[in-house]
Parts: sequence; structure tokens; C-alpha cells
Amino acid sequence: MKRKLFSLIVIALVSILLLAGCGKYGKDPSTAETSTSTQTQTAAVVDPNAPLTINEKLVDKEIMSKGPDGENAVSAKTLKLTPEDLKKIKAGNYTAAIVMHYAGNDWSTAQIKGIEEAMARMGIKIIAKTDANFKPEKQVSDIETVMAKKPDVIIAIPVDPASTADAFKRAAAQGTKIVFMDNKPTGLTAGKDYVSVVSADNYGNGIVAADLMAEAIGKKGEIGVIYHDADFFVTKQRTEAFEKTIQEHYPDIKIVDRGGIAGPNDGEKVAAALLTKHPNMKGMFVVWDVPAEGAMAAARTAGRNDLAITTIDLGTNVAYEIAQGGIIRGLGAQLPYDQGIAESILAGYALLGKKAPSYVAVPSLSVSQSNLADSWKNVYHSEVPDLIKKALKK
Repeated sequence: MKRKLFSLIVIALVSILLLAGCGKYGKDPSTAETSTSTQTQTAAVVDPNAPLTINEKLVDKEIMSKGPDGENAVSAKTLKLTPEDLKKIKAGNYTAAIVMHYAGNDWSTAQIKGIEEAMARMGIKIIAKTDANFKPEKQVSDIETVMAKKPDVIIAIPVDPASTADAFKRAAAQGTKIVFMDNKPTGLTAGKDYVSVVSADNYGNGIVAADLMAEAIGKKGEIGVIYHDADFFVTKQRTEAFEKTIQEHYPDIKIVDRGGIAGPNDGEKVAAALLTKHPNMKGMFVVWDVPAEGAMAAARTAGRNDLAITTIDLGTNVAYEIAQGGIIRGLGAQLPYDQGIAESILAGYALLGKKAPSYVAVPSLSVSQSNLADSWKNVYHSEVPDLIKKALKK
């Protein structure tokens, strides 16, 4: 009960901080929103003559991830719309829709915020936003409902690459420009059916999580892995990178068991089973932050406050735990706000007839207690919440 109450408090706090893109999250997430957005566009005041780019302060790093067809990544830092490009796009009076797999977490909120602010600068009206709540059949219905509104652009993340493919292909056949987040539907071709896929450097973040794990457990001991048991190439890359880094660089660390999750709510159950089977386990990698919260709860129930967990994604709850020096020791962070900006720029490329790379990635970010406040600013483009700031000072 205490954990649920805490989650409600921090969700409310993030809702205040991330004004754009959060209006629907208090509603039933299984209900699609396809009405015209009533949320306030909160784009920062910028020079109207400035180009549209992602955060120029981000560190240039080698992108380790490959695209869904094995493509080398192009860094999102190379993308740009000039003031002249923006004027041309504004003159088109274009519309866009955002089709999410799930909208109930901090990653999605920041991703949507980036898209909304970029679209505001481009003069593109967002006419629909949907949340499939991780249900492929619902996303297919969402796409059909969205396409009745005839948007010029769709920015989407497919729940399942196979079962949503036909719906996305029909949308492309109507002439809609589609930019995908993280994954692409089966059988669709870049430059023909869609513009580009944009993701974080998920392989790089898996490496980050492995290095942080090694540091947390003194580079030796038994660990477990909780992976995403689904056909989702970005989560596969995270797990592959974590395991390969441990095996190749940390010979005294042994991965003794693995457990798969189908969705974000399975973390506690799977972690509890691993801890029961392997009581000497010193650490656990969990493929993203929400199931990592469940693993953290399982560790506490088992009296294992000494367990070290590393993960991917800087959610509020895991950030608070890192700030306290708790069970979650660090993570590899995506930069979802900047990812949303990059997706919007690529949509602009398509509207202008400019050639776009088929796969684009945003650099990885290593987050630990020592750099948590600065990392939060990079990820969310806002100050770290007071709750986390106070925990850092203890």
C-alpha cells in the first residue's frame, strides 16, 4: 500500500512538471483519445530565425545500436530544419497524429512533449493522440480511427510488428508520412512505406547498465537478468548488450538465470521467482524501469535491500531510489524528449521531399547518484523534482 501511495504522489508531481502531453494520463489508458488536442503547447521561447535541432549540448558519442534491418545509425544530432524549411512547412497547414503503444509512463510523456513542442514550431496541428495500452488489436483500431481524420503525418510506435503491419501499410498507401519510434512493422520498407525509425542507442544503454552493475557488486558475483519476452528489437538490443558486456568484460560475474516478462507489470513476479531460486544473487538487470520497480518491491519483500538493480529509462520512481542510494544503483537513460524532436524533424523532411536516413538514434546516457540532477535536466528539459532533490541531499 505504501508503494502504491508513493507511486501516486510521484506521478502527480511529474504531471505538474511535464505539462505538455500529460492531460490524458489520469484517464483509463485503454481508452483511445482521437479528438483534437486541447493540451497547451509549451514550447520554449526561441529565436524564430533559429533552426530546429535536438539538444546541442548532448555529448557526441558513438552510436552502438543497429536499426531494425541491420542499418548503421545516423546520429540525431545531425538532423536539422532551417528557418526556411520551417516557413515552407508552416505554409502547408499540415496535420499530425501520435499513435502510442502505451502512454502511462514518464518516457511516453516526455516523448509526446518533444513532438508537441517541435510540431508547434513547425506549424503542424496535432489532431489525434492514441494509447493502445500494449494491446495490438486496440492499436489497429486506433490507426483506423486516426486515418479517418486524414493526417498528413503519423508518429507511432507499433505494439507488435506483425499484427499491426497491415494497418500501418494501409495508412502509408493513403499517402500519410509515417515516422516510427523504436521499431517498425514487419514487411514495411524505409523510403516507401515509412520515413525513418528513431530510437535511443539501446545497445549503448545496455552496455551502460552492465558497467554500472559491475561497479555496484565489486565486479564479481551471481546476477540475474529480466528480459522482455516479445518481438521488440530495441529491448532485445538492451539485453543482448548487457549480457555480452558482462560475459566479455567481467569474467568474475556470472549470469545464473534469466526470466522473461510480457509486460511492465510482470517484474515483481519474475524477480521474486529468481530471488527464491538463487538466494546468493548479488544483482539483477531489468530491461526497463517500470518492471524494475516491481523487481525492487520483490527484493524488499525478500529482505534483500542489498540487491543491486540496474535498468534502462530514467523514470521518477527509479530516480528517487537512485537518489537515496537504494536498490537501484544506476541506469542507462534514453532521451525521449529529444527523440520526439528528432521524429518531428524527420516528418518535416518527408513533407519537404528531403531524403531521410532510415534509422536514427539519440546518444546513450549513463545515470548514477553522482550525476542524477544533471541527467534529469538532459532527459526531461526541466529541473529535477524537489522530492528527488531532497533525497540527493540526505
